[in-house]
Amino acid sequence: MKKILVLTFITFISAESQYPADTLLKSNNTTFMQKIFIYPITQWQRISYNSNAFNCQFYPSCSNYCSLAIKEEGVITGSIIGMDRITRCNPSALFYNQKIDGAYKDSDGRIIDNIKPLLYQKSNKSELAAITLSLIPGIGKIYAGRAYDGFYGVFNLFMSLQGYFFAVKNKNKFIANAFGLSSLFLYASEIYGSWRAVKYYQPKK
Repeated sequence: MKKILVLTFITFISAESQYPADTLLKSNNTTFMQKIFIYPITQWQRISYNSNAFNCQFYPSCSNYCSLAIKEEGVITGSIIGMDRITRCNPSALFYNQKIDGAYKDSDGRIIDNIKPLLYQKSNKSELAAITLSLIPGIGKIYAGRAYDGFYGVFNLFMSLQGYFFAVKNKNKFIANAFGLSSLFLYASEIYGSWRAVKYYQPKK
């Protein structure tokens, strides 16, 4: 019964597709669990798409990237991939994209960054070493040559854990669970991001 009510609510509030993630939310090929995770993204796009303060430097934008990752890779893997993109969307993004001679969208100059890159630089660095080192947050990305991403990843994880401990202290189980889940995804995204940086984002020799 709860599932039917929630699905009815989501369908009702997103009856008209105005933003990119709305289409995935309404798609019959998107599972109920995926829709639960995509729904907050559709609400964020109603804010970000109507304010120049939230313009994304990537193409597709981080919100579209996250919703597509959840749709294509499932809730858990897609959320981890999305968290990694959010970490990489920091002031060093342009620097790293220039370093690897990355591509840009012709119409507006945004950095092209797909979930599965079509072109990438081969590396002599070990993917296994990147994964192993990333068990200590930030170290794997330093090994991969993306120290700034490592810093922002550690900062995001730290802030999420602070939210979790604050909620636990105040006995707010819902908020604690939300921040706890976010922290797990952020930690996993550090491991995934370190592996991805070694595999895809290495400078040309």
